Amino acid sequence: MKYSRSKQIYRLQHTVKNPLNFNPFVYNKNFLLWTILGIIGGIIAGGYWIVLEHTTEFLTIVEGIYVIPLMAVAGLAAGLIIHKLGDPGEIDVMVDNIHFKGGRLQPKNNPSMILSSLICISVGGSLGPEAPLVQVVGSTGTYIARKLGYKGEDIRSITIAGMASAFTALFGAPLGGSLFALEILDHKHVTRYYKAFMPALVASCASYLVFVLITHLEIGPTWNFPEAQDAKLGDIFYAVAYSLAGAATGWLFILLVRNFKWVFRRIKLPIYYKLTIGGFILGIIAFYIPLTRYFGHGQLTEVLRGSFSIQFLCLLLLMKLVAIAVTATSGWRGGFIIPLLFAGTVLGLIIYQLFPGQNLTLITVCCMAALNASVTRTPVSIIILLGAMTGFHNITPIIFASLTGYFLAPKSPLIRSQMALDKTT
Repeated sequence: MKYSRSKQIYRLQHTVKNPLNFNPFVYNKNFLLWTILGIIGGIIAGGYWIVLEHTTEFLTIVEGIYVIPLMAVAGLAAGLIIHKLGDPGEIDVMVDNIHFKGGRLQPKNNPSMILSSLICISVGGSLGPEAPLVQVVGSTGTYIARKLGYKGEDIRSITIAGMASAFTALFGAPLGGSLFALEILDHKHVTRYYKAFMPALVASCASYLVFVLITHLEIGPTWNFPEAQDAKLGDIFYAVAYSLAGAATGWLFILLVRNFKWVFRRIKLPIYYKLTIGGFILGIIAFYIPLTRYFGHGQLTEVLRGSFSIQFLCLLLLMKLVAIAVTATSGWRGGFIIPLLFAGTVLGLIIYQLFPGQNLTLITVCCMAALNASVTRTPVSIIILLGAMTGFHNITPIIFASLTGYFLAPKSPLIRSQMALDKTT
């Protein structure tokens, strides 16, 4: 009896000293940590987006022939920042660190990533802000986890949660952003890091809320696609057919990236000269086809509302893929998810002109899904992301399109570190 009473007294004292452990609900202090990380991620993403918007608005006044020297100088400036402050690396390095370095992303190169990516994106590069923010917020998660004494898989989970919160802030879909962070790391075994799913989801919800409050963006679809027609069984078969074009475009894009990467590797010059050359090429492309400038967030709405010939759309698609490839391989910073969504939309418009009378929204969303699934190997999360970003809620055709693009993807992935993981599993 005395032992039992002493045990109860000890438990009461422990509860008083550690109030966070006295929790009648499912989660404890970890939930608080995930939420705080999401809030920090939302603040970083919101601040980055506001600065990017203002900088982009200021630089849009430069048009015509002056775009060429502007982008060349911007490439030189971004290259010098990377040269002086450190190379933050590409997405392959980030994925490798998650897999093979205990899930740690180093924050020491975050100033270089933030400054160089802001220059590259705001001046008109064809990569978006998703990759820089994933690197910055993910490494912030690593820093917080290590300071609080977390080790092993807990550090990896918190890092992934930071990455997911960055994805979600931009894509506006907490569930899709969480799955994307897991899937892009290991598309064959998504449950490999399933322990990180709940931290990622909690952080994503907090991040999205803070991001919307800071930027004053509306909650809802990112783009206003034409209202979809009533769903029919035949939509599934059409979706598979459209996704064949999306998968083929994915092959073309990967081929372009590999060839341009080979070219820039042969240029034995410092990184700032490579970025200058890349900027010069991008400036020429933007001068002749202005819709290829920028990463496609605003341009996607422009092509949906515009009226273009099929010849121009074909040229726009090809040159946009070239612009994305040049941007990515010459050292310019940014991510290619949103730019590929723009390319998928242009492909959908081409198909719609070839086969008028079809469901335009169904065509474009299926092309977007197949193209991204083929390139990024994220067939599940892209379904949810596109449903949220386009307002196309009949996801069954998107599922078929995404899976078709995924299974028709080239055996060797664009993100080389995904292939390296395949060999170890």
